[in-house]
Amino acid sequence: MFEPKIAIIGAGPAGLTLARLLEHNNMACTIFELDSDRNKRDQGGSLDLHVHTGQLALREAGLYEKFKRLARPEGEGMKVVKFDGTVLFDSGHNQIHNPEEMSWEKPEIDRVLLRNMLLDSVKPETIQWSKKLLRVEPSSSGTKPRFDLHFADGVVEKDFDLVVGADGAWSRIRPLVTNVQPHYAGVTSVELWALDCDKHHPWLSEYVGSGSCFMFDEDRAIQCQRNGNNTIRAYASVRQPENWSKDCGIDWSQPVAARKELIERYFADCGEDLKRVIEETSEELRIRQGYMLPVGLEWQCRPGVALIGDAAHLMTPFGGVGVNVALTDALDLARNLISCRDALATASSNDFEDALIEAIQKYETSMFVRARQNAEKTARGLHGHFQANGAEEFAKRLQQASDNTA
Repeated sequence: MFEPKIAIIGAGPAGLTLARLLEHNNMACTIFELDSDRNKRDQGGSLDLHVHTGQLALREAGLYEKFKRLARPEGEGMKVVKFDGTVLFDSGHNQIHNPEEMSWEKPEIDRVLLRNMLLDSVKPETIQWSKKLLRVEPSSSGTKPRFDLHFADGVVEKDFDLVVGADGAWSRIRPLVTNVQPHYAGVTSVELWALDCDKHHPWLSEYVGSGSCFMFDEDRAIQCQRNGNNTIRAYASVRQPENWSKDCGIDWSQPVAARKELIERYFADCGEDLKRVIEETSEELRIRQGYMLPVGLEWQCRPGVALIGDAAHLMTPFGGVGVNVALTDALDLARNLISCRDALATASSNDFEDALIEAIQKYETSMFVRARQNAEKTARGLHGHFQANGAEEFAKRLQQASDNTA
C-alpha cells in the first residue's frame, strides 16, 4: 500500500486531533512542534466542546470516554452581570452531584487536560519537539508536488506529500496559499489569575460560580471562568488601539498598581463586585491582544498543502467556537484523507496525486463554508458584546435558550 508522507506543523488541539484520527485509522504522520516539551508554555484556560463538533471529533478518535472523565459539565454554568453589578442571568452556580444527570451539550475542559489527553493518544515517535520551522520549499526530487521543511536546528525534512498547517495565528504554512495575515480586532485583554480560590479567594469563588461570569458594556468587558484546578482566570478587556498597552502609561510590570490604575481609568463606575474581581485575581497579569483573519477568507487549492484551525480562520473568542471549529477541521480533513486511502492502495503515482488533491479540495470546500459561518457569528459577538446593552442582549439570548430547553 502506498502511504502519503504527511507532516503536521503544530501540536495544538487541531494538529494533535488530526494525528490521532489518522493513526487511529492506520495512517502515519509526523508532528513538528516548536516547544521543547508539553510543559513549556501555559496552555490557557478552560474551553467548552460542543456535542456535534468537538465532541464528535473525539468520539471518532476513540477518546470520548477519556474526555468525559476529564470534562466538567457543571462548567456550562453562566452568570451575566450589568456594569453596575446587577445580575441579569445566573445558571453559574451549578454544583455537580451526579455527572450523568448534568448536561453534556457543552461541557468545559481545561486546555492543558485536553492537550495532554491528545498527546498521550498518539505514538511518542509521532511528535518531534523543539522544531522551529523556518521555511517550506518545493522538493527538487521527482515530479510530484512535494515539500521540504527547513528547521532552525539545520535539519531539512524532505519529500512530504502533504504539509498541514496547524500552527496557529502566525502560521508559517499559510503563506503557501495566501498572503493575507491576521489583523488587530480592536480589543486588548488584561488576563488575570486567582489560584487556590476556595482557600485564598472564597468570595471570588462564590461570585464566579461553577462556570463563567461575564460583564459586557460599551468598549469594555470583564470575563471570568473557573478552571478545573481550583483556579479562576479573569479578562478585563477594553476596545482600544493596537498599541494601547504600550502607550497608555500603565506600568504592567507593577501588577498591584496596574490593577488599581486599570480600575480607575476604565471600570471606576462599575459595581463594587466587578471591581473586586479585578482586585482579587492578583497572582498573574498578562496582556492579550485580539487578532483575526478576514471573515470569509478563501484561497485556491495548492496541491500538498492544507490549513486547519487558527491557521485557516483565526477568530476572536467572542463566539465561543474556535476550538470546536478547529477539531471539526481535523475530523473533516482526516475523513477525506482516509476515504481516498483505498484508491491510493492500488493507484499509480499519478492517480495518487489526483486523489490527494481531490481530498484537499473536498476538505477546503466544506471548511470555507464552516469558517465563514462561525467567523460571522464571532464577528457579531465582537461587535455586540462591546455595546452599551451588550450584557442585556447576551443575557436575553441565554434566557431564551434556557427556556427552550426547559
